[in-house]
Amino acid sequence: MAIRKVEGRKPTRTAKTAKPAARNGGPQTIGDYLIRRLQDYGIAHVFGIPGDFVLQFYSLLEASPLTVVGCTREDNAGFAADAYARVHGMGAVCVTFSVGGLSMCNSIAGAYAEKSPIVVISGAPGVDEKRSDPLLHHRVRDFNTQREVFEKITVASASLDDPLTAFRDIDRCLAAADRYKRPVYLELPRDRVRTACPYPYIPKEEKPVSDKHALREALEDATQMINASHRPVIIAGVEIHRFGLGDEVVRLAEKHSLPMVATLLGKSVVSEKHPLYLGVYEGAMCREPVRKFVEDSDCLIVLGTLMTDIDMGIFTARLDPGKSVHVTSDALQIQHHFYHDVLLADFVKGLLKADLSPPKRPIPAHCRRDEPRFELEPDAIVTTKRLFARVNQLLDENMVVVADVGDCLFAAADLTIYRDTEFLSPAYYTSMGFAIPASIGAQFGNAKLRPIVLVGDGAFQMTCLELSTAVRHGFNPIVLVLNNKGYGTERFLCEGPFNDILNWEYHRLPDLLGGGWGFEVHTEGDLEKALNAALANSDRFSLLNIHLEPADISPALERLAKTLSKRI
Repeated sequence: MAIRKVEGRKPTRTAKTAKPAARNGGPQTIGDYLIRRLQDYGIAHVFGIPGDFVLQFYSLLEASPLTVVGCTREDNAGFAADAYARVHGMGAVCVTFSVGGLSMCNSIAGAYAEKSPIVVISGAPGVDEKRSDPLLHHRVRDFNTQREVFEKITVASASLDDPLTAFRDIDRCLAAADRYKRPVYLELPRDRVRTACPYPYIPKEEKPVSDKHALREALEDATQMINASHRPVIIAGVEIHRFGLGDEVVRLAEKHSLPMVATLLGKSVVSEKHPLYLGVYEGAMCREPVRKFVEDSDCLIVLGTLMTDIDMGIFTARLDPGKSVHVTSDALQIQHHFYHDVLLADFVKGLLKADLSPPKRPIPAHCRRDEPRFELEPDAIVTTKRLFARVNQLLDENMVVVADVGDCLFAAADLTIYRDTEFLSPAYYTSMGFAIPASIGAQFGNAKLRPIVLVGDGAFQMTCLELSTAVRHGFNPIVLVLNNKGYGTERFLCEGPFNDILNWEYHRLPDLLGGGWGFEVHTEGDLEKALNAALANSDRFSLLNIHLEPADISPALERLAKTLSKRI
């Protein structure tokens, strides 16, 4: 084992009504008001990279109570803000016009797909300088191009160029991020940052409400179906995270002894140590006893779950809508009946109060995960299965697992997470490169959690330099690079030399960054020494370069392969 050392260090928020006066007692400006409203939604950190069109707003940010977190790339800033939002409630990112904003499209698209509320703030050319229609730098086609792009990947957007409407637009967009748990876009021209409101502005806060008749009938319909069932089960999804409903779901399960599973995107929605929790359901990729238990159910209580192909095991799941109560923030379906204008939170809380009397469904012993203690084989080469068995043993309630895409994500489905929101991954949009910058956002979101980062070598090569931000701020993630010399999951789908990548000496990255520890791991003995040293090394990051055979895959991917091979 080679060791290299270089010395170097969630709650959903409720918005408060903003006061009409600025902090200095003078008229409120667009920039000051935006900063105040970010704070009202619980945001304490803003990620990003400065640029000339947004420098004036950066000056306001630096003078404000908000902490500006500089990142190495704009897309990394988006990933960090995404993870911060998942842990903390809402995130924010601030970049310059076009070269900054358009570089961030991928990470914001992922946040939109997976319902993570981020406030995207982009600088823009000044209103006055645009009037002459000059060929200003960073311009693409016309001055509206970037805003039109972001309209496709955000739930609300606005250009803050008119002081008569800018304050109302800020409130509208932030309320939309909070309501729909998706990104919003605000474009701030550089000559409007310090523009004052021409009249005293007092925001009006309007909260969405459910249609009381639709809610009552939906709860009656669901109660009748659940009470008539024999084998009910709760499937909890990612929106239970986003809307802070994990406690209500657990109380519902405990009140009626309802077994629970989660989806991959919703993993850690409840503590996986709970006696009513069976594991992750993901079609053929999940453990066979869990798959059979769920698919044999005659009443699927599907709460906040997005039916994605990844969550459903690449179309191997067998869930009958005719046996389902399925509610999300966008829709409510009970068997083949649809109800409109019913809020997810109102329906979940309504179920908790409803007169339910479902049968108590026993959980067979073979459904509970057998977790034999990991017994070290010092001279054995490391395999994916054995690696994750060892990782599962070291996890505790003070850690957050951040998984990138690929086989590290599929293997992570079998890890046991202690508390809610302690597992982060792009398990639907599946953008490579998420994990390293996301670990930075997670630590800013909750400094008490230490990230365990699971990342393939291909994804690591995309965004690894964001570890310099960890060095800069004294963060201490433990980064496990699964080094199989290429894109392992793609090899599983279609073998070819295009899946091979250059084998870096990943454990030497601390030399470049001027901080952190690096370990090279070939055997289980190497792994044990490296993990023990990393756990003890709490004041800086640790990076484990774990060599794996190119054809080695996780048990989850093996299960999927067997099912698909039968179909083919």
